[in-house]
Amino acid sequence: MRLRTRLGRPPTARRHPCAASAAATVAVRSAALAAVGIAVHTAVNARLLRTAPPAGTVTEAVSVLLPVRDEAAHLDDCLAALLATTGVPRLEIVVYDDGSTDGTDRLLAAWARRDRRVVALRGEAPPSGWLGKPHACARAAAVARGSVFVFVDADVRLAPDGLARAVLLLRASGLDLVSPYPRQEALGVAERLVQPLLSWLWLALLPLRVAERSPRPSLSAAGGQFLCVDAVAYRRAGGHAAVRDQIIEDVALLRAVKRAGGRGVVVDGTPLAANRMYPDWPSLRDGYAKSLAAAGGSPAASAAQVGLLGWLYVLPALAALRGRPAGVIGYLAGVVSRTIAAHRTGGRRWPDPLAHPVSIGLLGYLTAVSWWRRRRGQATWKGRPVIASTDRWMAGVHPRERPEQPPG
Repeated sequence: MRLRTRLGRPPTARRHPCAASAAATVAVRSAALAAVGIAVHTAVNARLLRTAPPAGTVTEAVSVLLPVRDEAAHLDDCLAALLATTGVPRLEIVVYDDGSTDGTDRLLAAWARRDRRVVALRGEAPPSGWLGKPHACARAAAVARGSVFVFVDADVRLAPDGLARAVLLLRASGLDLVSPYPRQEALGVAERLVQPLLSWLWLALLPLRVAERSPRPSLSAAGGQFLCVDAVAYRRAGGHAAVRDQIIEDVALLRAVKRAGGRGVVVDGTPLAANRMYPDWPSLRDGYAKSLAAAGGSPAASAAQVGLLGWLYVLPALAALRGRPAGVIGYLAGVVSRTIAAHRTGGRRWPDPLAHPVSIGLLGYLTAVSWWRRRRGQATWKGRPVIASTDRWMAGVHPRERPEQPPG
């Protein structure tokens, strides 16, 4: 006769819920412990983050390279800020208009007539095997004469001394590439939920001082919004031709520099520049849908990354709602980490970090949208497809072994 409990059920009938509860407890406690460790690492990185030296004069020639496509709304403010630069007497600004249709070309021509430091170039669609931004950057770099190349996006506004201080930091650090991360302006609800994750991710998860000296591609973070690179190191790495089909071309460029023996890292750009990447939900959604799949590399890798972040920050928050102390600790650790990152990079320290689990959930949703569009061949940006010719995840697209070089 089978052994039964007082309630008439076999003992094994009660083990499964207990085992599940124990597993959940372990998962929450381990996530909380890891989140605390990441918060500590965030604080350490915040102290180690390289900052620009005081304003001074740059004696070498500096070329600012500005790729634009349909940037009529931003071009005037961007160029006005660049031309107000102090401390860089040997400055040229090479602007490559990538087939704009909104009047950007007319605005650019007017600026070139007014100030000889502005060099205006115009092209059409990139050749086969190239994406638009790498092609525009390569064309601008081909005519640049400076010993330092500074790539800037049109929605970035540099401080008057921002350019000089960035170049001085590049030289003082002894690195080949530095990427000053601009202060992110986030006004709408979606922006405030998602945009702070950009700086938080590398500040919390990337060991900065190890990364800047390591040749490992995985230890790379950079932002094409504002990126300074030694011209010799850029050419030695193959320039943007080496990353011609890369959607996240900024990180890919840093990896190319590392492969060529150089070194680089993301640095503090908070006092040097500011930008508002996406002014509304549709542009934010489309921007992340363009790049998050490429950041993951494969659907499985993206799922693993989102799952890891969910375990670290969503699971403890859910446990905290049920009154579990470990969940409260894990949730607060995530809030502290976000607060440290916001304080260090000029973001909102209150109350936005309280919504960190929601931010992680929204990042997961955007990652799913990105893969959905990519698999269906619907990933576009400014009217052009952003699926590279080597993208094996897009149905019906076959890789090219030798993409064409940019003309000219």
